[in-house]
Amino acid sequence: MKTLNPVEGQRWVAGVMPLAAVDPLSGADALGVPSVYWERPLEQEAVAGWGEAAVRVASEPGQVASVLASLGGLSVRWLGEAPVGMPGPWFGGVRFGATGTPDVDWAAHGVARWTLPEVLVWRVGNQLAVAAFAPESQGGEDAVRSRLERVRACFPGAYRHARGGEVALSLVSSRPEFEARVDRAVEAIAAGSLQKVVLARSLDASASEPFDIVEVLSRLREQNPRCATFLFRTPDGACFLGATPETLCRVEGRRLETEALAGTAAPQLADGLRGHDKDVREHEAVVRYILATLRTLASDVSADAEPRLLELKNVVHLRTGIRAELREGVTAAQVVGALHPTPAVGGTPRERALAFLVEHEGLDRGWYAGPVGWVGPRGVHLVVALRSALVRGARARLFVGCGIVAGSIAEAEWRETEMKSLAMLRALGGGDVGRR
Repeated sequence: MKTLNPVEGQRWVAGVMPLAAVDPLSGADALGVPSVYWERPLEQEAVAGWGEAAVRVASEPGQVASVLASLGGLSVRWLGEAPVGMPGPWFGGVRFGATGTPDVDWAAHGVARWTLPEVLVWRVGNQLAVAAFAPESQGGEDAVRSRLERVRACFPGAYRHARGGEVALSLVSSRPEFEARVDRAVEAIAAGSLQKVVLARSLDASASEPFDIVEVLSRLREQNPRCATFLFRTPDGACFLGATPETLCRVEGRRLETEALAGTAAPQLADGLRGHDKDVREHEAVVRYILATLRTLASDVSADAEPRLLELKNVVHLRTGIRAELREGVTAAQVVGALHPTPAVGGTPRERALAFLVEHEGLDRGWYAGPVGWVGPRGVHLVVALRSALVRGARARLFVGCGIVAGSIAEAEWRETEMKSLAMLRALGGGDVGRR
């Protein structure tokens, strides 16, 4: 399967058929590692895509909005009725933003990269279907029918459970450097130049053999059912994957859903989280920012009266759901541009916090904490790429972060990032990972 870069105005031919199967990920046993994967287990929504019928990229930040806006206008001629409820069909993401020294391992993912798979298998509820895409040209219809028939003939019917054994991991990270950056952030906050900044760090994991990406995905979705599991694989083999609890935006028509997710505790300390001053202040800053931002784009904005606890396997967060009715003409690209990065992953004031990160964080975040997900004619669903790793062969770079506000203590922030790293470490290693 090959990559094509479409020209403006290109048309596509596509077809769809039902599949007698239960799990899009099980197709990896016949078709290989997917190019894209997306799953929300509790909502019974899962999508796997193979190949790249088309790719749209932004080579510089100024192109991101126009590329994102173009994805909803895919011109498709369906062989038969168009499918109802198909996510996408564009899947991809965007860099977090300006960072320090660029990391060449992120080069293939670029500033923004969106893929239209050649084959897309999805489940909504209990129904599975497959769609195939090809350029509208001589031979396009034959290519679509051939791909559909190939998938129908070889697609496994069973669920793809995690089945591998434990993998020994070698881990490298620098605690002194991270804690020194936390101290610098606290000093900047005390001096009045910042109210909050979210510091990230990396953790390098390596194994004796290349990681089994499908096995890692299987573990991620089974161990993190309240999260959105994702994978974006480039042709050179670089895989960005994770399981994030945070939605940036979900847009259907003019209806928008988002959330504020900030404030963290270990599961055994969940009962006191809503009464912990540092976490409450951190959470309220995110809520205020999102509400103020959306009021510039929407005529009706509402939020939960009080934050609720979002209980995950390794951590507990404060969560406030937020809804809005967008004004006529407001696009999803405008929403993304206005919201990202929220104070949950950047800080406040936003521009000062981002400048602090460029100067002091010392990390190329790449797509970590950036918007990833799907875009199509029926809507947009983008999440914030947290609890994630960039995997290439037997090497994985994990990314974790924490919000620094007045009163933050470096040792406690290190422990928080250690808790957050467990989701990816357990998926990579296949077993429980101890953390002190």
